[in-house]
Amino acid sequence: MLLLGLFGLDLVFPLPRAPLYSPVVLAADGSVLHAYLNPTQKWRMKTELAEITPALQQAIINKEDRYFRYHFGVNPLAILQAAGRNVFRTGRTTGASTITMQVARLLEPKERTFGNKLLEMVRATQLEAHYSKAEILQLYLNLVPYGGNIEGVKSAAMLYFQQPPDYLSLAQTVTLAIIPNQPRVLVLGKNNAQILAERNRWLRQFQQQGLFPDQDIEDALHEPLDVQRHAAPVLAPHLARRLVTQFPGQAIIHSTLQRGPQSKAEDLTKNYVRRLHELGITQAAVLVLNNRTRAVEAYVGSADFQDAASAGQVDGVRAIRSPGSTLKPFLYALALDRGLVTPKLKLPDVPSNFSGFRPENFDKNFSGEVTVERALTYSLNIPAVRVLSEMGVGTFTEKLRDAGFQRVAHDAPRLGLSTILGGCGATLEELTALYAALADKGRYRAVRLTSPPGPLSRGEGEPNDSAPRRRGSPSPRERGPGGEVTAGGEVPGVPLISPAAAFLITDILAQHTRPDLPLGYQGSTRLPKIAWKTGTSYGRRDAWSIGYNQDYTVGVWVGNFSGAGSPALTGTDIATPLLFDLFNALAYNSPNNWATTPASLDFRLVCAESGLVPGEHCANQLIDYYLPGTSSARRCEHQREALVSADGAVSYCRACVPASGFRRQLYPNPLPEVLAFRESQGLPATRLPAHNTDCRLVRNADDTGAALAITSPLANAEYLLNRHEKQQLLLSCAAGSEVRQVFWYVNDQFLRAAAATERVFFRPPSGNVKISCADDHGRNVDIQLQVADM
Repeated sequence: MLLLGLFGLDLVFPLPRAPLYSPVVLAADGSVLHAYLNPTQKWRMKTELAEITPALQQAIINKEDRYFRYHFGVNPLAILQAAGRNVFRTGRTTGASTITMQVARLLEPKERTFGNKLLEMVRATQLEAHYSKAEILQLYLNLVPYGGNIEGVKSAAMLYFQQPPDYLSLAQTVTLAIIPNQPRVLVLGKNNAQILAERNRWLRQFQQQGLFPDQDIEDALHEPLDVQRHAAPVLAPHLARRLVTQFPGQAIIHSTLQRGPQSKAEDLTKNYVRRLHELGITQAAVLVLNNRTRAVEAYVGSADFQDAASAGQVDGVRAIRSPGSTLKPFLYALALDRGLVTPKLKLPDVPSNFSGFRPENFDKNFSGEVTVERALTYSLNIPAVRVLSEMGVGTFTEKLRDAGFQRVAHDAPRLGLSTILGGCGATLEELTALYAALADKGRYRAVRLTSPPGPLSRGEGEPNDSAPRRRGSPSPRERGPGGEVTAGGEVPGVPLISPAAAFLITDILAQHTRPDLPLGYQGSTRLPKIAWKTGTSYGRRDAWSIGYNQDYTVGVWVGNFSGAGSPALTGTDIATPLLFDLFNALAYNSPNNWATTPASLDFRLVCAESGLVPGEHCANQLIDYYLPGTSSARRCEHQREALVSADGAVSYCRACVPASGFRRQLYPNPLPEVLAFRESQGLPATRLPAHNTDCRLVRNADDTGAALAITSPLANAEYLLNRHEKQQLLLSCAAGSEVRQVFWYVNDQFLRAAAATERVFFRPPSGNVKISCADDHGRNVDIQLQVADM
């Protein structure tokens, strides 16, 4: 019955609410990165059980409550002794409060009266029934006052000694043990001499009690006390705010950040951006990932969190920006896995029209034909758009959705070929995680911002949320980042691309010459070897540079949070120097281990002219990687054999070739748009001789030869023409090398005949206009467009 009665009273008079702690974000080693005032504007950082050292326990217990470990919250003998002293006025007047009673008073501050003292005793007994002695001592050390708005031993240790309680010397520990009795008198930084004298008095008393070794006491007595109040730690402000928002009410949040790399990244970013101000560039963001664990080891949201003029509180790691060309490595990796390309395959890099979309390269120049590896190394736009067109935008965006690209997933139905040139939204966090997948054999895993509490040696089962943990409740070590109970273990990666494709892309990106180093730097064994890619958004608003090796992936964004562009803002010139500064700081003198060739890759000979499997006319060959059973086995036809007259003036088909007087000759067989580009640039572009005019065989569009295409005007486009200025439209086409003459039609009415490479101008009628082109081999093509007068 007594137990039932006590249980009922416990329900009717529950324990006071847990104290409100200052949210603290820790680094991976347990040190404090960032701390905030609690909701009552006090510094009350939670002291974990592991931080309560034996020296701190002994000093506090021997000074405040020598029998703390033996009583049930109230010490009857101490109460009788205190009552006798108070009644008979002998000795020092005391209140006989135990540590547990002080905890009860600190949890429920009340005026000091006899009735409230009795309530403290009841509450102390109640606390002893609910919590262990270690947890009661922990509550005491979290609530004791240190003057001003500082409460708790950890807050005092961090703000005065700039280190946690378990790193304090014996002299510092005793200093913090004596202040709570007189927090308004013994103020660190103001009354250091008085505190020093009181500290040494207690050290000698502890020496007499044999509490600590004599040598430790002597060392502590000679230790000076020259302290002042410092600001709270403010590293990683953007990540700290993000985690505190994500885990409201949690007193201690264990992040994955490494204190050294974080501090170095912040300093490098701030100093680097300071040099860019004269170029109209005010901000940067940096993210450093551990490739093996996907833990974020450095997180810099802006160059200076306090720079309000440049919107320093914006988190550049999560800001949605145009990714520029940074998605191209992933596109080519997917194309490799689908057998669409191999590193030596040549792609057209000429003016092209993709259903009305006419991309340009960054430098406005064209190369004619380039290999895949060169197209990626020099970030050429037109080859990338061609590959995306062949693969399909939907296939590409679906893979980006699997890689955690939230804005791309949301906008996928509206995205087109411009996606690969930055026509979508992405964050630095998403892009860096994507490149970490390239470093990890194509396996994608989301980044990790939080980690379990520190090593077991620092305390097993310590309370880690804002409220004291009652006996029997789950340990925080058993909870996931969101508080859910987990079994632990590493989350398996999602295979986005094959290890073979990841290796090939890495091999290409690692060949690019580092712009920050002199020639011959490859001979240095100290500088880290990395694969890297840059990107610049339209209007030069965003500069990106993302690199990786076996250990780290580092993402850098540089620009203005206002969205303003700068003529100097490019990924290569502006973002890349910071990337290499970071890598040199992180991985200098580290082993340059590199990816090994996967067993799924093999070598084959390809034609040097096309990158395809050699045909019968491929004299120049070279070695290329390929994926057996996946890569295309299409044979090269960069040259075609033709039957021509002895003087080379006429070509024959099989039906009209004469019995004699002809010869066989090889002619280049490029794509029509490549041939048209070569001719427009005055480059060698040999066409087949005109077909035999006496041949009566009707040729049709199914005959061998390249397809005919209208390159100007654009299909389905709308043109506004100023009739007063007599503006005209340009007609041009791309035709195979066998085509000599084409025939133009407007609204099914013959306009004129022209050479295949001739540029024709005409004045179209208003309204819907049909343009048709036919070649001398019977092929034809039509387009529709809209014409209006201005």
